[in-house]
Amino acid sequence: MASTTKVSPVIVITGTPGTGKSTHAELLVQESPVRLRHINVSEFVKERGLYENFDAEWDSYIVDEDKLIDELEPSATAGGIILDWHACEPWPERWVDLVVVLRCDHTKLWERLEERKYPNKKIVENNEAEIMEVIAQEARDSYAPEIVVELKSECTEDLESNVARIVEWIRAWKKDHPEGERP
Repeated sequence: MASTTKVSPVIVITGTPGTGKSTHAELLVQESPVRLRHINVSEFVKERGLYENFDAEWDSYIVDEDKLIDELEPSATAGGIILDWHACEPWPERWVDLVVVLRCDHTKLWERLEERKYPNKKIVENNEAEIMEVIAQEARDSYAPEIVVELKSECTEDLESNVARIVEWIRAWKKDHPEGERP
């Protein structure tokens, strides 16, 4: 197998549903100094049939993580992607250059999920997960501390500041990897 050079980083944007992952990813694609492709993993899973079944009670797909990893491997190896999902532990460490965990006050999160018309049971579960730092802890447990950053995501100013911060990180990554990075 020929070795490829990853010329742009792989960024994971994760957080409890409603923290602004997709909005951050979409703006980052626009603002990035390098070409990045946003992969909304939930949509990717549905489009490509990478699930075992559908859980009607929770209104969500049960993801086949092995199929998902296999399908994403070529893109992750090439680099230049943003993986946007509520989980981060499935991604192999060798893929990931930066993990951004978005955090939001549970009251604001509750309002956002109500606006999305989530069932009350799902709102409660997601708020409890945010309060208990479930996804943040998952990131801390899955990746080296120097690549995990937690950012507040409660208002437009947070969004703009966070994206600007990630853009600066990308510039630093490119400076440190002028010829790209071999996997």
